[in-house]
Amino acid sequence: MRSSDLKAVYGLLKPANDAHTIGLQTAGELLSECGFRVVIADEKVQEALSYYYDHTARAEVINWIRANQINRLGISYRLDHTDAVNMLGYLLEELKQQRMLKFQDGNIDLLFFGGLPQTCREVEREFSGIYTCFQGGETIGETLSLMQVPSNLIPQDMLEVSQYDDTLHQFGQEIIESGEYHSYNVKSATDYQGFGTKQDSLLKRLKATVNDCGSNVRPLIRAHVGPYHSGQKREEAVRECGLWVQQLAERGLLDILSLGTSQLSQSNFAENWAGKINGGGVPVNSEADYRYLYEQSRPLLMRTYAGTKGIPQLARMYENTINIAWHALSLWWFNQLDDRGPYDLYTNLQEHFKTIDYIATTDKPLEANVSHHFAFRGSDDVTYIVVAFLAAKLAKKHGIKTFVLQNMLNTPRSTWGVQDLAKSRALLKLVRTLEDENFKIVFQPRAGLDYFKPDLNEAKIQLASVSCLIDDIEPHNQTNPDVIHVVSYSEASHLATPEIINESIQITLHTIKEYRKARNKGLIDNMSKNPDVKQREQELYMNSCRLLKTLEDNIKDLYTPEGFFLAFAAGFFPVPYLWGEQDKFSLAIDWQTKIIRGSMQVVDENGVALEMSQRMNQAIENLKQAKQLL
Repeated sequence: MRSSDLKAVYGLLKPANDAHTIGLQTAGELLSECGFRVVIADEKVQEALSYYYDHTARAEVINWIRANQINRLGISYRLDHTDAVNMLGYLLEELKQQRMLKFQDGNIDLLFFGGLPQTCREVEREFSGIYTCFQGGETIGETLSLMQVPSNLIPQDMLEVSQYDDTLHQFGQEIIESGEYHSYNVKSATDYQGFGTKQDSLLKRLKATVNDCGSNVRPLIRAHVGPYHSGQKREEAVRECGLWVQQLAERGLLDILSLGTSQLSQSNFAENWAGKINGGGVPVNSEADYRYLYEQSRPLLMRTYAGTKGIPQLARMYENTINIAWHALSLWWFNQLDDRGPYDLYTNLQEHFKTIDYIATTDKPLEANVSHHFAFRGSDDVTYIVVAFLAAKLAKKHGIKTFVLQNMLNTPRSTWGVQDLAKSRALLKLVRTLEDENFKIVFQPRAGLDYFKPDLNEAKIQLASVSCLIDDIEPHNQTNPDVIHVVSYSEASHLATPEIINESIQITLHTIKEYRKARNKGLIDNMSKNPDVKQREQELYMNSCRLLKTLEDNIKDLYTPEGFFLAFAAGFFPVPYLWGEQDKFSLAIDWQTKIIRGSMQVVDENGVALEMSQRMNQAIENLKQAKQLL
């Protein structure tokens, strides 16, 4: 071990136009747990890296490196591969000119890059090994080794694995090796009034499918679709998307098309985009574009991202153009906090509350994309559950009748399956307490975004494995889940084409069918009786109830924009890996979390799990200071 290893300072950065942060956050968390100082670039430095071709912008990055005495530099970019190679080339030349590299007697002894496999291949070819590349899917041990962390500095509990996860992997491997999933062709109901028309709806299709399938219900399938190629003309990109959508509709395995639009479609709809950077996704920029894609998608149900500006107006437009199957809002997210939108947090909450009021008038379901966005920023399992409940209760209070509960598994990637089961069951148990004759929950689990490996065969096995995990959440409820958001197996490698999306759906549904057969024959463990899952579920449920009571007792008018703002600003929901507005929301950031036996928990300065009463008391004390931010 080099003596310099213990003194290494790791700097992690990405350009502002790339919204992907999970990889860098995970790397930062692992390095911190090994005792290293980690510096994550702020918004100003990220913006500078976006304009890498400008000397002044590069100087901003260099100044950041020097000011923080960084000697191991990591860059992440998961969009266009040509842009990535150019960015790394400009940065490398600047480092050389400033004589900052080790072979020039400078301080930087490691450069590493995280990106898509094709990009990594081009980077390795172009720079001859100067950059150590991460393609995604590396184990914790592999990740730390590539970042030159000596093995004696790695806490052994970080390398623990779960026997249950190994069992699921083995089952998934058998599914993929057999190849039988290729023949799966069971589709959801099509013979009900209004199918595929403007009168169709999520609830109608769910009800018809339950009636058609009897006791062995096929979940409805949602998948993300959004072709994007750098340099492609906007109109060409929309037409290509139309062809993809048409192919998926004709095949009939997909039920709900989730259109992945450009960030500009969300923030600058119907504006002039000249000079603006497309952060990926279909560049839809007119009502005519949406109407075209809707017609191409017949008879699929269709939905898309909420706006980040003019949010209520875009919600109305989605109703008029694509008969949106359900609306989705992120409440605390997609604003200045995560650099995904122009509004500050309080304004964003106000706009979302107005939008919920509008959605209630349409009788459409609402999905709240909140829990996994907290998880992306290092939040613990209790926060994951509580913010979902708050969103659901808010929806009910505002007249929403159907709430789509999205549940992202494998987040972070080092989460154990048994912990996901406990968290999912506690989440369902708590949120379902809100159900009555006027308010229903539609459950929608999915795999994690950072879960898949770039090796496509291994990724198929992972998709089959997580399909088993999904079915084990409620192993004896054959009508659940209602909807599965299928993440395509190429997630870590390249954009999913219609062929890959359809194959991913076949893998998912065939695996669930075979897993249920194996369970009925007693060939797999009955996870409904697993004592470890039951104990953790009870612990999570009790602590979530305690946190909810504390919030409702200490924040007047909790279910208002002001209430949700204060809950965040006071630190009731720890976000130690928040990238944006770190000074303003220091009380939310000033916590430590870590993985303990596959679960994410809030810990003290010694890495020991913090008692629930301690964290609640601290957040209550913070309320006075948080109120000054309003």
